[in-house]
This record gives sequence, structure tokens and C-alpha cells, in this order.
Amino acid sequence: VQLQASGGGLVQTGGSLRLSCVVSGSIFAHSAMGWYRQAPGKPRELVAAFTRGGSTNYADSVKGRFTISRDNAKSTVYLQMNSLKPEDTAVYYCNADYLRVNDYGPIAASYWGQGTLVTVSS
Repeated sequence: VQLQASGGGLVQTGGSLRLSCVVSGSIFAHSAMGWYRQAPGKPRELVAAFTRGGSTNYADSVKGRFTISRDNAKSTVYLQMNSLKPEDTAVYYCNADYLRVNDYGPIAASYWGQGTLVTVSS
């Protein structure tokens, strides 16, 4: 299983970026996908994620500015980030929260991508 995140970079305040995360290993269809971020000296926090029911959750700080989406045919999850602020500067990680139930019971795992750095200059 591999999660390959990309799309980070340096952008000015008010700018936009779109992050992508390609998932390999046949887990995408059974995973609730999400994006997290970690700023220097701070713990990792949820940015946006799909629930298993298909709805979305967003951190209060990004509501109205960020949008998470997924393309099942491409096994890819995206994070569109608009109106970026300096406080959005962080390493962004994609996560696959995998759950599958077979005849022997549930199989659960959590997979992480390598992170992509987003820097917003003031």
C-alpha cells in the first residue's frame, strides 16, 4: 500500500493550491480518506475527511475555504485550498482509514502518505 501526496508549494496569502493523493494497493474503495496537517511544534490535526457514510468533515479553521473530493476511478483524493492564510502553513498528509469485513471478521488499518509541504507567505 502506498499513498503518494503531491501539490504542495509556496503561495502568497489569498492564493490557492490543490493537493492530490494517489492510493495504490487496492484499498481505496474500502477506505475513508482524509487530509491532516502538522505545523512546526504542533500536533497533527484533521483538516478534512470523508466519513464512511460519504459525508465530509472539516476543521472549523478551513470551513468555506477548503474542499475535499475523491475520484474513485483514479484512486485519488484531493484537497482544494482557497484563500490560503499564513496559519495554513504545514506539512499536509493524506490518510486512508481502511476497514473491510470478511468471513473472519473486520480488518482495519490506517495508512499515511509521506506529506507535502504547504507554505503560505504573508
